[in-house]
Amino acid sequence: MPKFSAVRPAILIAAAAALACTGGAPLAAKPRPAQLSAAATRGLAFAQAHCTGCHAITANGTSPNPEAPPWDDVANREGLTARTFAAFLADAHNYPAAMDFTVQHGAIRDLSAYMLTLRKPGYRPTR
Repeated sequence: MPKFSAVRPAILIAAAAALACTGGAPLAAKPRPAQLSAAATRGLAFAQAHCTGCHAITANGTSPNPEAPPWDDVANREGLTARTFAAFLADAHNYPAAMDFTVQHGAIRDLSAYMLTLRKPGYRPTR
């Protein structure tokens, strides 16, 4: 077993190598994703089950259907609120034919809660 004095330089070399790989900055813990409310969590689950075939429903995503806007683009539109988004979802005649289905009232509230978590100051649309 090596003596303590022989191990210490190896530890210092390893630490220096780790700092060099990070540009001299100490290693930081990964940022934790923001906690979603219960309603927003249900909204995300609904969106994953019903909306991902066309839309990117998470930040910085690309929609599978190029004609379907990513949800962070929608969420960051001027004037969008939980109320205006809920009114859009409740009014099925606004949907293109591919989206012609009814979203129940509870799911509308949940989707609105999730959608608003995608709002970011200074956001710039992807398209």
